[in-house]
Amino acid sequence: MDYILGYFGPWAWFIIAVALFLLELSAPGVFFIWLGIAAIATGLLDLVIPMSWQVEIAVFTALSIVFLVVGRPIVMKRINQETDQPNLNARNQNFVGRRYKLSEPVKGGRGTLTIDDTLWRIRGDDCPVDSWVTITAVDGMELMIEVDAK
Repeated sequence: MDYILGYFGPWAWFIIAVALFLLELSAPGVFFIWLGIAAIATGLLDLVIPMSWQVEIAVFTALSIVFLVVGRPIVMKRINQETDQPNLNARNQNFVGRRYKLSEPVKGGRGTLTIDDTLWRIRGDDCPVDSWVTITAVDGMELMIEVDAK
């Protein structure tokens, strides 16, 4: 019994690493992956240098802190860096500043506008069919328009 309690063994760390990687998949952010990497490193070290469970936990703790302090800022910087497509997941933002011709009138401050075979809800001043409008802003899934004075 002392043998089991006194020694985790490298395979226990590999199993812990898999559990941490699975936890990373279900949790937001980039956190548990560093603990998983530390568990793998602890297991690999334990393969080479057999350690008591107290030393294994101390090594795991130290490696977790090192990987978190060094790795996480690098990954977060890369995740948050500027992209050449800033509106990729908000394509309606790409319409701001563009002009379109209405195929349906705007009545009561609301209407629809067809852009590239997609029907968008619009909000703005009332105007008749064939009016030119400019998209000025986006409010949720609605486009704010301004009638062009031509």
